[in-house]
Amino acid sequence: MTRTVKIKNITIGGGNKIAVQSMTNTDTLDTEATREQLKRLQLAGCDIARIAVSSIAEVEACKPFTGAFDMPLVADIQFDYRLAVKCAEIGFDKIRFNPGNIGDKSKVKYVVDACKMHGVPIRIGVNTGSLEKEFQTEPKSKALVLSALKHVRMLEEFGFNDIVISVKASDVRIMTEAYRLLADTVQYPLHIGVTESGADLRGTVRSAIGIGSLLLDGIGDTLRVSLTGDPVKEVDAARLILQETGVDKNYCEIISCPTCSRCKYDLKSVVDELKEATKDVTIPVKIAVMGCVVNGPGEACDADFGVCGGSNGKAALFEHGNVIKSIEFDSIIPELLDLIEQKQNATRV
Repeated sequence: MTRTVKIKNITIGGGNKIAVQSMTNTDTLDTEATREQLKRLQLAGCDIARIAVSSIAEVEACKPFTGAFDMPLVADIQFDYRLAVKCAEIGFDKIRFNPGNIGDKSKVKYVVDACKMHGVPIRIGVNTGSLEKEFQTEPKSKALVLSALKHVRMLEEFGFNDIVISVKASDVRIMTEAYRLLADTVQYPLHIGVTESGADLRGTVRSAIGIGSLLLDGIGDTLRVSLTGDPVKEVDAARLILQETGVDKNYCEIISCPTCSRCKYDLKSVVDELKEATKDVTIPVKIAVMGCVVNGPGEACDADFGVCGGSNGKAALFEHGNVIKSIEFDSIIPELLDLIEQKQNATRV
């Protein structure tokens, strides 16, 4: 189990809830657009948001944001250590930088001293695009870890231990190998993700494979699904990955068969309507929507409730694999929602 690090009102590591992170892609100097995007991210369920800060003008532009949101804000810094110092001073909740891009150790110490003074943790962010020459002959997964460890030791040398580490790559195999090696080496919290994963379906699938594999291994304390486009989609994808790996169980899980000619009702419409109607459910409940008795209660016996199509416009409603009654196709949605509500009410008692 990793050690804990406190980022504003969130504690990561040590078995705490895995935090979902994203990053703004608006012009940081456009304060209104950035503020609106931060609001949308928070509303979508983002736990931690990162902002790229590349100039003193952008530091000034970020002043209205620090302390204005419930979710912690992270300053993403490249090259200029003075920006990291300023961001710690104005109230950013975490600093992300690669010490290898900052310059000599004296500059890194300025950042560490500022973060110590203001209680700001540091994420050491290493990726395959910023590896030092001394590690470039090593296998990339090992090189990522060696680079990260070099910078960790530097921060430890300055008496700083509020550290989070990431070792990202766009290659899923390299990324997972690096994180597994790192997890066996350190106890600092790990921020996991596939960098530059792409857009839409391919980016989501690539991220799900990489992040999901690590979560199933028990690795990861914060995560980001890096997708080209609207960052709110990153949060949506991250939430799904947490649910499908079993990390987050507090939702309505809907399973459904792919259908065949035995299915005599519009199963896809039922699934779509159920998905919308149960999006705010916050208890663990599993619903099975099956096409026929062949794929009915037997294959979905671990579901809390379910339905399978029959003949003559009838469907079988079942609970934990046991049929409880026959219902009309038109009654499928209200019957299932009623059972879910009963379970929710019982949970509240």
